[in-house]
Amino acid sequence: MPVTLSPSGTRGVSIPGFAKPLMKAGMGLAHVAFGFLGDRMKVQGQPLLELTTVGAKTGKERRVLLGRFEDPGHPGAWIVVGSNGGAATHPGWCHNLARNSGQAWIEMEGTAKTRVDPESLHGEERAAAWERIVARSPGYGPYTEKTDREIPIIRLTPRERGGAL
Repeated sequence: MPVTLSPSGTRGVSIPGFAKPLMKAGMGLAHVAFGFLGDRMKVQGQPLLELTTVGAKTGKERRVLLGRFEDPGHPGAWIVVGSNGGAATHPGWCHNLARNSGQAWIEMEGTAKTRVDPESLHGEERAAAWERIVARSPGYGPYTEKTDREIPIIRLTPRERGGAL
């Protein structure tokens, strides 16, 4: 199943306009640091992966660093969370995956850039994944109180053949 997104919420955390350019610059520095530090960089206590998507509106490659969670039911696959800090809207990378799911790659410390097939988790599978995520990284828990949208949980499964760049 591809990436599907629930509607945006009606409430949630908002980022002040002046902070957006600072965040963009900080993300550029974080990507450089990720190249040097790899798994020593963490979000909510989890090691990172670099997700490359193709922009839903621009068609340009976009990169984002995300905390990654192992998926016990799918060896080799990773789970990522579209929390957007509890905002009312989904993060841009979720929209990119929903529009261009066949154009997604991940990179982690010590691995080649690998093409992945993303899919949204739903129902009991999503609920079980959310429980594991919050158990490992409790900071994600309050996001469900800040927003009324369903926070996307997405599995990234490496392609068997021809996936590495």
